[in-house]
Order: sequence, then C-alpha cells, then structure tokens
Amino acid sequence: MYIPKCFKVTDTKEIWEFVKQYSFATLVTTENNAPVATHLPVTITRKDDDYIITGHVAYANPQWKTLENVENALVIFQGPHAYISPTWYSHENVPTWNYQAVHMYGVPRILEKDELRESLKILSDKYEKHRDPSFSVEKFTPKLLEAQLKAIVGFEVRVTEVQAVYKLSQNRKEADYKSVMNHLQEEGDPDSRQVAEQMKKNMPLP
Repeated sequence: MYIPKCFKVTDTKEIWEFVKQYSFATLVTTENNAPVATHLPVTITRKDDDYIITGHVAYANPQWKTLENVENALVIFQGPHAYISPTWYSHENVPTWNYQAVHMYGVPRILEKDELRESLKILSDKYEKHRDPSFSVEKFTPKLLEAQLKAIVGFEVRVTEVQAVYKLSQNRKEADYKSVMNHLQEEGDPDSRQVAEQMKKNMPLP
C-alpha cells in the first residue's frame, strides 16, 4: 500500500485498537494471477506484536481453495472515510479524501474442524456478549452445528507484515486542519463526523 510518510501509522497499540474496532474485513488472495476477494467478519488475536487473524467463508465460495495454494494473503481493515472539499482551505487547492486503513499480510492455512468450531464461538461471543438474550454457538443442536460446519471453511492468517495509514490532513497548516475538522463535524453523515473525531484525537501539537 502506498503510504506517504506523514500518514504512516506505526504505533502497535493504535493499530491493534483499530483492527479490533473495524473487524469486518476484506480477504484478498490470488487465483491464476488474478485477485480474489471476500468481505467478512474476522477475529484478531495478538501475542506481543504478532497478530493472528481467523475467519471463515462459505464452502460454496471457491476462494477457500486458494488458501491452500498461496504463500501470502492480504486482509484489509477500513475505518471511516470522508470527502474533503477544497473550499474548506484558506487557499486554492484540490478535492481529496480522508480515511483510515490497515493492511495485514500473512501466511494462510485452513482450520481443522475443532479449530473452526472454536473460531465460530469466539466470533459469535464477540457480537453477542452485550445482548440479552444472547446467542452462542454452544446453543446449536449437534445436528445443526454439524451441518453448519460442513457448509463453511475456516482459515487462519499469521501476519508477517502490517501497513497502516491514517490520512487525516496531517499535511495541512493548523488553520486548514481545524477548518476541515469543523466542516466534517457539520456534515450530515456519520462517517464524516467519525473522521472529524479521529482528527480531533490526532490533532498535531502547535
């Protein structure tokens, strides 16, 4: 991923919090030199600075077969993004876009049945823990669970490289930075307001 120096993020804690929050990801592999992608929820575990991504795709989705043949997979995490109008600057400029994204590259493998079952439990528990009543994979009848396990293929990606970008107007003068942030806050859509909040957190020191 192309990342200008001023937009590059290297703080492992910040990256970890980001991928946990925006864990509906895009899995990218290749087949016959052509890219193949699936959008799906994943879980990420971390040990020291190492990341392990797990998820599953439908058995009917042929992308799972590429996981047996490729040496590298890409998982993309994307956060809020927003259009930036040139009218928000104090001088003539061009339109652009502010966004946050993390790319994680790693070695993929297919999960064994017991690993897949545990992966499903962790995934469902993550999104159900605050609900009442809540759902758990453990509440499946054995017959239904077996049928579901046959209908999906689990995978793991052991991350070997992380690339993170926060393009949040860091290359702008203080007055323009604040102008962009304030205009985004006034926009009517949630993404713009989220970008404004992130800019507020990341505001360069005077």
